[in-house]
Amino acid sequence: MTTNIKINKEIPVNTKKDKNIFSNIGRAVIYFMLIIQTVIVLIPVIWIIGSSLNPGNSLYGSTLIPKSPTFIHYIELFTKTDFPKWYLNTLKIATLNMIFSVIIITLTSYVLSRFRFKGRKQGLMAMLILQMFPTMLSMTALYVLLWQMNLLNSHWGLVLIYVGGGIPYNTWLVKGYFDGIPRSLDEAAKIDGASNLTIFRKIVLPLAKPIITFVALTSFTGPWMDFLLPRLLIRSAENKTLAVGLYEWVFGQQNTKFTLFAAGAILVAIPIVILFAFLQKNIVEGLSSGASKG
Repeated sequence: MTTNIKINKEIPVNTKKDKNIFSNIGRAVIYFMLIIQTVIVLIPVIWIIGSSLNPGNSLYGSTLIPKSPTFIHYIELFTKTDFPKWYLNTLKIATLNMIFSVIIITLTSYVLSRFRFKGRKQGLMAMLILQMFPTMLSMTALYVLLWQMNLLNSHWGLVLIYVGGGIPYNTWLVKGYFDGIPRSLDEAAKIDGASNLTIFRKIVLPLAKPIITFVALTSFTGPWMDFLLPRLLIRSAENKTLAVGLYEWVFGQQNTKFTLFAAGAILVAIPIVILFAFLQKNIVEGLSSGASKG
């Protein structure tokens, strides 16, 4: 004897409508948070731009929208101060760091990604551990090391520290991207007689353009905005960087060039904003691909 059992499934009422309501509420909350964050970010930027256009030297009398805007502070930067010299010094350090970092990091990442050799895993683990320690913990050691190498108060000393400090993290990132490039391309090139260096130059590097762009940009912006290391290692006025020079205009009771400082800060930020605006696509693609493929 067979019995027919019917199972009645209750179908939720207005499920789709409820989902749409929750989805709209979540979207509204996200937009609201983004608007608040945008306002928080833009208000200081607008204020510093307005301060750079205010006459006088004090920021206490500055207004968000200047009543009598003037560009005199921007003119004074290039005619009455050492701002152009600081600008060139910082540009030199940032450019050298970018060039050497890209060369060393891409070569190191290619070797770790494509070759298997004794000590490879230990080297990768050492890099992973080293990138956990901030540079501030090693400042005393760096100072003594550069002093023994006669590189104190030298731009080359700063470049050496910047290049070495960026190797662990960036090598892991670029290696992860290289791991995602099919090895079959290397094998096909080797069949045609290509050497490892040729494969690296003509196959791997063109395909890794996004991650290389990201490394180049971060290697440039790091020294451009850094203050702690130049403040510790640079002593002479002719070797100062932008961050150190601008800081001295507003530090102390006798230094009250606040509006001049604001004008210099705007000029410092402009190159970085332009680079990020034009390279945004490559930056996002390189960072996300390097993180996911690793």
